[in-house]
Amino acid sequence: MTGNEPLLHAWHIEDRDYRRQEERRGRRFAYETLDPARTAVVVVDMVPFFVDANPYCRGIVPNIQRLGDRLRAAGGTVAWVLPGRTDRTPVGDEFHGPEAAEMFRACGGSGPLATRLWPGFGVAADDVLVEKTAPSAFFPGRCPLHELLRQRSIDTVLITGTVTNVCCESSVRDAWTLGYRVIMVADACATGRDEDHNATLRTVYRSFGDVRPTADVLALIG
Repeated sequence: MTGNEPLLHAWHIEDRDYRRQEERRGRRFAYETLDPARTAVVVVDMVPFFVDANPYCRGIVPNIQRLGDRLRAAGGTVAWVLPGRTDRTPVGDEFHGPEAAEMFRACGGSGPLATRLWPGFGVAADDVLVEKTAPSAFFPGRCPLHELLRQRSIDTVLITGTVTNVCCESSVRDAWTLGYRVIMVADACATGRDEDHNATLRTVYRSFGDVRPTADVLALIG
């Protein structure tokens, strides 16, 4: 195996966490059905800066594409969220260091949004493309995604993309706070290590939304 081969995380939810939710609500998953027309798959930060550098990011590309294709065909929404270029701040320079801060400010690239995605994706005319200037795609005032999804009467979001424990987790938390039914797709999110990935999955499953694999979500879409 080389460092360039796509990988998928060895993800899991512990049995004790499943049992905890089953005892609380009488079922393993909160959301046992979804309405495709009111559902959006939200794809976070799948741009060359992240995908080219991480085999786990490349590994989730086929699952994201399958989810998008199936949901579009069922009348749902695909929302591509890209990093926007932010203003330079003293706090950013202090926290990251000036060189790294500038690197992250520019990580989303430039030009039309569709051309800034990792080139392995297919984007349809009715897809939503937005920039965010915060880790979360749902943070008020830092991304228009929430308003655009409200216009389409979306009530369920499928969170995918990278990195699991930063921008994806931040988006899950804020989407839940805004009242969405949240499903984090376990094998359509990626970060640098299984340990970090699984820590986020546990937090999400216990407190903010369901965690399901791509196959389960495709079955829910129908």
